[in-house]
Amino acid sequence: MMNSRFGGSPLGGRRREVAVADSGTSRPEIQQKTMCGQVRKLLDFISPACPRTEAEKSEKRQDSPKKQSRGCAMDTAEFRKRGREMVDYIADYLESISQRRVTPNVEPGYLRNLIPSAAPKKGEDWDDIMKDVERYIMPGVTHWQHPRFHAYFPAGNAYPSILADMLSDAIGCVGFSWAASPACTELETIMLDWLGKMIGLPEDFLCLSDKSKGGGVIQGSASDCILVNLLAARHSAIKKLKQEKPFVEEGTLLSSLMAYCSKEAHSSVEKAAMIGFVKLRILDTDEKFQLRGETLAKAMEEDRNMGLKPFFVAATLGTTSCCSFDPISEIGPVCEKFGVWLHVDAAYAGSALICPEFQHLLRGIEYAMSFNMNPNKWMLVNFDCSTMWVKDRFKLTQALVVDPLYLQHSFSDKSIDYRHWGIPLSRRFRSLKLWFVIRKYGVEGLQKYIREHVRLAKKFESLIRKDDRFIVANQVHFGLVCFRLKGSNSLNQKLLSSINASGKLHMVPASLSGNYVIRFCVCAQHATDADIIHAWDVITMFTEEILELMKVDMTKEEIAEEEEEEEEEEEEVEEEEEEKEIKEHVEESVDEVFLLERKRKHSLKYKRSFFVRMVSDPKLYNPKIVRALSSTDSRRHTSDPVDSETGVITPV
Repeated sequence: MMNSRFGGSPLGGRRREVAVADSGTSRPEIQQKTMCGQVRKLLDFISPACPRTEAEKSEKRQDSPKKQSRGCAMDTAEFRKRGREMVDYIADYLESISQRRVTPNVEPGYLRNLIPSAAPKKGEDWDDIMKDVERYIMPGVTHWQHPRFHAYFPAGNAYPSILADMLSDAIGCVGFSWAASPACTELETIMLDWLGKMIGLPEDFLCLSDKSKGGGVIQGSASDCILVNLLAARHSAIKKLKQEKPFVEEGTLLSSLMAYCSKEAHSSVEKAAMIGFVKLRILDTDEKFQLRGETLAKAMEEDRNMGLKPFFVAATLGTTSCCSFDPISEIGPVCEKFGVWLHVDAAYAGSALICPEFQHLLRGIEYAMSFNMNPNKWMLVNFDCSTMWVKDRFKLTQALVVDPLYLQHSFSDKSIDYRHWGIPLSRRFRSLKLWFVIRKYGVEGLQKYIREHVRLAKKFESLIRKDDRFIVANQVHFGLVCFRLKGSNSLNQKLLSSINASGKLHMVPASLSGNYVIRFCVCAQHATDADIIHAWDVITMFTEEILELMKVDMTKEEIAEEEEEEEEEEEEVEEEEEEKEIKEHVEESVDEVFLLERKRKHSLKYKRSFFVRMVSDPKLYNPKIVRALSSTDSRRHTSDPVDSETGVITPV
């Protein structure tokens, strides 16, 4: 365990250079000194007023207290010092992250008893704050950059992106309009054109000239992208319906709108429909989990015949559950026929479109009105950075424009104001990190990164297919592999729960055609063959344990069943013996009772008067009655001997 300046952190001390064999190449080594040097230059750039020479630093130290008092604001000198320490801490954390447990071993509410219930009245020492980060915060962190993290999708976090965010935070602009920060607006427009060209979008989606109607914008998430496009489609549809039916209220027109998506579409589509107060029809997919054009056309025709108005379709390139692809070339013509806004969500898979060999998946994009992807998933840019393009930005802004006097400026007719392109007014300088990453890696570097993840996923798929205990449940296009053990859903659920509880790997489930499947996604930036093999070893180890326990349980169950059968047989034998004993005892008792009863009745003849005896018990005195009762009583058998005098049946 390495010591740290932050209270015995396992992340401090001298850093190691990591090199892991990876199909003939080695994992990129973290160039610690170079990175720290770059950050120091950045800190110098951010804080130019700080002393630069040793003499100036010495003079500064003489003028300032040796240690800043508690509660004082952080000055430039301390910012430089703490900034460098933070860079070291971050670099140590990311370099040694594999030594940590991938998921926290805590329960809800763990932090409540560790942190005071009220804020401190006076400021605290920075070292104490950082000690508490390691003591209290890190134990509750799920480490998304961990090489054993295979859940969800990747969360980009390359060093150039981290540094760019540092600079963006230091600049501290709120770029809601061109006037608020011209560079913030213009760099975003240019970066979206860069990226749009990289993934093969038609020029209709780009803002290449003043005459272009299309353009791109950075949103906070793919959910935001889907929502604003649904709102734009809703506005456009109601505007058109209002022209056709000018005397019908907009609320009535709104109630007739119908949106569509597949059952594999992201849940954000459903949430967008809820927020937009529109109906959403979730359609079934085919055996490849794709929404087919024929299915969509049939649903739209049915709804139109019922008086509803189809207005919006959300197609998906790379679904969350299994990375399936809706055929846009089929869906697009249907949307065009019905006059419907087609939005294409490629949050994860969109990054792979920078590779020419994957751009065929974009076939039919010319039918779409809007498109989104997340560089913060699979293009090394950290969160948040969701990019979105529209063919007609004016249809988007018409649905969202609010223009108070204090936000207006003299260049509004010549520039883009991104405040009209989304829900929030305030906007961060997010294009800076996109610019840094693309320039530092280049298109070829990003393509290499994508292709390596695809190769590793294919390697994992091959390991699964070699083991006949497992099934690959999806078509492996990119970095996601869905698999399951042959057997019940509960068996697979038990396997995943056991793996995740161990903290050795982290994966999440999905449901495909009613089957519980396990999602394995290649997420780590520097993932290697060794990481894939390790993951497979962990999976097979837990599989063997669970199957062995099942065998033991099955054996116990079989033994229990045999013992139960033996007990039932013994009980049956005992019951038969008891019944036999009871029957014999009853027969003896009946014979005895019969004789006593006959004797008693015989004596009664002479103790009671004739009239009483005749009324109370006529069969004692009328043999015909006895014979009649014997022949008509359905409960008696003709073979049963009846005493002619008493009418009592004698048991055989």
